[in-house]
Amino acid sequence: MTTAIVNQLPKMIVLEDLNIRGMMKNRHLSRAIGEQGLYTIRNYIQYKADARGIKTQYADRFYPSSKKCSECGNIKKDLRLKDRKYVCHSCGSVKDRDSNSSRNLELLATLA
Repeated sequence: MTTAIVNQLPKMIVLEDLNIRGMMKNRHLSRAIGEQGLYTIRNYIQYKADARGIKTQYADRFYPSSKKCSECGNIKKDLRLKDRKYVCHSCGSVKDRDSNSSRNLELLATLA
């Protein structure tokens, strides 16, 4: 998976600096999170990107990638983990939560 990402030769890869230790405290998610090997994935992407001259950027742990509307920038403070759709009360856009988050990280990369 990491090779496929880097082989696309993007100009930049943006990764979120997640609080894995805090996420592991959630007893419903801890096994799934632990099995993903997120730290290993991060390291693989970093060294493969470095080898290809691809810039990597890390979104701050507190950057609201999921809670921010990628259309208007409104921040929805009451977004819960179970909410899989992002519905903006400001502009009315409805998006998949992960697609909205990805778009926000893409916009963050354009600002760098």
